[in-house]
Amino acid sequence: MRDAYGRVLRAGAALAAGAALVAGCSSGGGGGDAKPPRETPGKSTPGTPTPSPKPTAPVFTPDPKKAPRTEAEARRLALAIVAGPDDWGPDYVKRTPFLSETGYWPVLDENCEWEAGTLPRSILYSVTAYSEIPAAGGKGPLRVAATVTVHRTPTDADWEMAETLEEPLRCPDQELRQGERITGLQSLGMPYGADENTDSLIERGSYLNDAFKGPQLYSWYQLRIGQVSVAAVVKGAPGHTETETNLSQVRASATMQDRAKKQLGAQS
Repeated sequence: MRDAYGRVLRAGAALAAGAALVAGCSSGGGGGDAKPPRETPGKSTPGTPTPSPKPTAPVFTPDPKKAPRTEAEARRLALAIVAGPDDWGPDYVKRTPFLSETGYWPVLDENCEWEAGTLPRSILYSVTAYSEIPAAGGKGPLRVAATVTVHRTPTDADWEMAETLEEPLRCPDQELRQGERITGLQSLGMPYGADENTDSLIERGSYLNDAFKGPQLYSWYQLRIGQVSVAAVVKGAPGHTETETNLSQVRASATMQDRAKKQLGAQS
């Protein structure tokens, strides 16, 4: 339990750092002009403590025998991983419908509008689970979704991550559906260093809903674990703070990452 809590905190730090970097990209960045003192290789600058080596996260090693190869195997895996309302936090409930239809795959068209597309051949199975905190006490409905996509290979999953990272560059303003859109969307990739089996990305922007007054936070956080990608998306609502939504997103993401590693037989 303590280890799981630690993973949540680390995921939260990564999400907060990614959000800060995305914000920095949009504002031209910060930082001063002062140059650091010149250092002699192998020696520390007088008066400056020598930095301690940063801890290295264990490399994720999937078990090839547990890699799904059929749609049925991928479906079982995806449904075992995808986050439901309890994984987001208290007060969340299932939306209706709760799960996306089999074969559902959204595509961003040339007009930067999302529409139903065809599941690519590189994907064995994909599912999205929809949850929310219903409107109450003057607060709007906070709607979230978790998506698990099982690719045929880790390389296919890598390509999907790259395409997702590119979409905000092509379409910083997107229409989700009639009455709902995103503006000022930016993305940032966050590879896990030497671990070639795990990486992540974040998208942040403003969520506009005709039913709400003023813009709300939009945040998409996606992780790749081997041949599986998991994503948690939050569409903010009046009365709900960014701290609250970030924590929910971290909980769902960390839970799905942990489940994916266990399902794929990680050996650490």
